[in-house]
Amino acid sequence: MSDFPIKDLNDPITTNLIDQFELKTILVNQVEFSLIEMGPSSGELALCLHGFPDTAFTWRYLLPELASQGYRAVAPFQRGYWPTKAPENASYQTGALVKDACSLHDYLSPGKKGVIIGHDWGAFAAYGACAWRPEAWRKAVTCAVPPVAAMANAFFSFEQLKRSWYMFFFQVPLAEAAFSMNDLEMIAKLWADWSPGYDASQDLVHVKNALRNDENLSSALGYYRAMFDPSKHDASLSQEQSAVMMPTPQPLLYIHGRDDGCLSVDLAKSAQSYLTGDSQMHIIEDAGHFMNVEKPQEFNAKVLEFLGPAQPGVSLE
Repeated sequence: MSDFPIKDLNDPITTNLIDQFELKTILVNQVEFSLIEMGPSSGELALCLHGFPDTAFTWRYLLPELASQGYRAVAPFQRGYWPTKAPENASYQTGALVKDACSLHDYLSPGKKGVIIGHDWGAFAAYGACAWRPEAWRKAVTCAVPPVAAMANAFFSFEQLKRSWYMFFFQVPLAEAAFSMNDLEMIAKLWADWSPGYDASQDLVHVKNALRNDENLSSALGYYRAMFDPSKHDASLSQEQSAVMMPTPQPLLYIHGRDDGCLSVDLAKSAQSYLTGDSQMHIIEDAGHFMNVEKPQEFNAKVLEFLGPAQPGVSLE
């Protein structure tokens, strides 16, 4: 564990947590995933999925809170994000992320229900996982990306297209070269735009480590290239891919930062009409895209209130 980048942090609060994390490597879907976890191995699985440009360490404040409530709290580094290996088949469509989430569930908590928490690309994976394998998940929390159906029209507004310039830029071959310039300066710029006023210096250490290698950077951009290019889709993942657009059958908590510079809060508000039953939406004031590290106390409290204590031993129906 000595070469794991969380050792580089100087934040005293985080430093006290470092030794509580356990780093593991497992083989799922022919990808060698690295993950950090806390909590009892017999506890109900709480799978926490990060987005772009980010790492599993974004869950550093939530994992201990989940563990304290009896959850086996697990945060993998998504496919292609170091130290997780880049997949040999270069599959980065959302259907692959959905399958990853469900396969991680089956590996870590076979035969038992769990909860899933997804941020950004992790939210896409969570929506799809809940719809594709509804029996596997008791509840879901997503943040920073509302239900896909809720974004259908609002995404193409002029204001949102301006915010989403990077998605289109990532389609061109020069994107890797531009992104890697000046010690991956573009990552810092995106964090500054998306979470205005937040000091991301500690987060950036880990994000840059995760994307510094050429194959890892190409992997991260590959998510966006697969989004706009169906030729990059694996036909065997068609069901998982379609599930991303389907309603979430479980109770869902959706969280968005009021000052999110990536996806407008106005776009997020459209999610309300897609939430039914026991589902909820919460806007965090004075927080942006990475609200889980900007306002961890409020974020964690809302998540724990919604999920409740772990319920280990609930078998799949």
